[in-house]
Amino acid sequence: MSNNHHRIVIVGGGTAGISCAARLMRVLGDIDIAIVEPATKHYYQPLWTLVGAGVMPRQESERDESLLIPSGVKWIKESVVKIDPDRNSLRLSSGTDLGYDYLIMAAGLQIDWHKVKGLQETIGRNGVCSNYAYDQVDYTWQQLSTLQKGKAIFTQPNTPVKCGGAPQKIAYLADDQFRLRGVRDQIDMIFASANPGIFSVKKYADSLNKVVARKGIQTWFRTDLIELDGDKKTATFQNLDTQDITTTDFDMIHVTPPMSAPDFIKQSALADTAGWVDVDKHTLRHNRYANVFALGDCSNLPTSKTGAAIRKQSPVVVANLAAQIKGAALEASYDGYTSCPLVTGYGRLILAEFDYDLNPAESFPLDQSEERYSMYVLKKDLLPQIYWRGMMKGLV
Repeated sequence: MSNNHHRIVIVGGGTAGISCAARLMRVLGDIDIAIVEPATKHYYQPLWTLVGAGVMPRQESERDESLLIPSGVKWIKESVVKIDPDRNSLRLSSGTDLGYDYLIMAAGLQIDWHKVKGLQETIGRNGVCSNYAYDQVDYTWQQLSTLQKGKAIFTQPNTPVKCGGAPQKIAYLADDQFRLRGVRDQIDMIFASANPGIFSVKKYADSLNKVVARKGIQTWFRTDLIELDGDKKTATFQNLDTQDITTTDFDMIHVTPPMSAPDFIKQSALADTAGWVDVDKHTLRHNRYANVFALGDCSNLPTSKTGAAIRKQSPVVVANLAAQIKGAALEASYDGYTSCPLVTGYGRLILAEFDYDLNPAESFPLDQSEERYSMYVLKKDLLPQIYWRGMMKGLV
C-alpha cells in the first residue's frame, strides 16, 4: 500500500484504537494498519479521580504514545478534519487525503468546556476545578486539601460523559478529606446532576443513595450547570424539567464539563442525529457503511462510556472485521457490558457492572453493591497494571 492508502485505518490512538490495533496484529498477522493520532502522550484517565483526591501523582497516569503503538503499525501524527466514507477517504490536518479499505473509528469524544458560559475563563482558579483534564487535576486536590468552610458543589452535565460515575466519586472522596481535616461540619456539599437519579441501575443506586445520606450530601437532580462567574464565585443552574434558572454562590466547584462527539464526526455521513458514529449495537459495524466499524466513546452504543466497555468491545470489532475480510459471517456480539468502579471514599468502592438492559453482570462471587476495600485496591493498584500490561497489548 502507498503512504496515502492503508488496508485498515484506525482513527484514534487512545484506549480503543491501541487495543484494537494490538489485537488485529495478532489475529491477522502482518497486515497494513495505520493509526491516526496527533497526541504524543497517552493517559490512563480513570486514575484522575484518585489524583484529584491526593492519592497518587498525576504522572502515574501518563505514558508516551510512541511506547504504546504496536510494532508494525504505522503512526500518522495528524488529526482528521473530514471523513468521506463514500470515497473511503479521510482528510488530514495537513490537507492530505488518506484512503482505506476498512475503517475503525476510535476517536473518543471531545470536552466542550465552552458550553458552560464562563468556565474556560475561570477553570483552575477561583475554586473552579475539574478532574477531566490532566493539567487541571492537581487543582482539584489543592481545593480538597485547603477548603476550610463554605459551599462545595459537584456537577454532572446533561450530556454523555466519560465514566458516568466520576462526577459523584470525587464528591465522596471530598467528604472523606473534609472529615479527615475536621472541617466537614463547616462545609455544605451539593451534588448537582442533570440525571434523574444517582445511578441508572437500581441495585447500585440503592447503595449509593445510602452513601449520599450517610455523608450528608445534598442532591439536586435534573439540574444542569449553564454559567459560572469565577470572580463573583457564583454558579447558575437550569432545572431541566421546569426550565427555572437558579444562581448560587460557591467556595469550590468541581465541574464535569459537557461532552460530545468530535466535530469532524458530527459533520460526517457516519454520524447519527446526535453526532455519534452510527453502529449496530451488537456487531459494532456501521449501519450504512459495511467497511466501517466503531467502538468506545465516539460510538452511539447505548451504554456507559468507559474503558471497561472498550475492553469487551475491542475483541468484537476485531473478530467481526477479520470475518468480513475473510468473507465470513459476523458472529461476534457485544451485549453492552460496562463497568463503573464507584469509589465511595478512601478505601471503599462499589463495583458496578451491567449490560444494555441495566442488569448486573458481575465478575465476582459476592455482592458488588456493597462498599468494599478489596474493590478499592482493585481499582487503585490492579486495574492500572491490567490496562498497561494487558489491555494496551491486546491481551485482555
